Amino acid sequence: MVWSVVKNVQQGLKYRGGWWGLLEHMYTNGDYPFKFGTFMGCDPAGNRYYENRVDYPYGQHRWVEPGDINNFDSSSIHPEWHGWMTSMNDATPTSADAYIDEKKANIIKLCSSNAPADDNLGHQEELFNFHNMHNQSQIRSRGYNIGNPVVGLPPGAPDAYYTQPGSPYNPASIRKLEFAGDLGDGRKYKNDKWAERLRTPEEKAAIAQANREAGTKEMDRLKMSQANRLAAFRSRGAGTVVGK
Repeated sequence: MVWSVVKNVQQGLKYRGGWWGLLEHMYTNGDYPFKFGTFMGCDPAGNRYYENRVDYPYGQHRWVEPGDINNFDSSSIHPEWHGWMTSMNDATPTSADAYIDEKKANIIKLCSSNAPADDNLGHQEELFNFHNMHNQSQIRSRGYNIGNPVVGLPPGAPDAYYTQPGSPYNPASIRKLEFAGDLGDGRKYKNDKWAERLRTPEEKAAIAQANREAGTKEMDRLKMSQANRLAAFRSRGAGTVVGK
């Protein structure tokens, strides 16, 4: 028992490149420092995939060692490796591509084609995986002009997830911001409620005073108009109705 542990530690030190690599993997990956297998490939994110069908039971014979040990979850596994990791197939993406290329070389073309693609997928838009994230719905800002510090999205960067045409989140559907006026000092407003929130207490008091004065003048005008109407009514006699 003790001798096997010592041998595992020795092999782990050799396999991990010293104590630092061994302790780092022990802290982040559990039993992976002492789990050894055949290197099967690597993805663009730096994740390394291993297999050992001799020493481990089915379901534990394949594993991934993350390229970024501090920020890793199951969604960090690239889609082309997911089928191999879950034992849906035994061909790694590298061998699968070689197999498909070999079979395509034997296809007899019945007619000429100007299509640039030589597979059944046809044209595909280039997909940009921000920080090797495959769930595009996570690549979105958490607020106006603040970005997403959780995934490292900088402020002002566009969201990466797809939106349907006509969606309020689609850039083509977002109307250009137009201001109705400017209160000065860069305080532009879009509507009256917006302007009310931007005004200072002094400006609000001045507007309230102006409204009171305007209301007083309007009341005086209405009283004068009513007095003139009554005077005209009396001058024409009680049987005459003004305005009829």
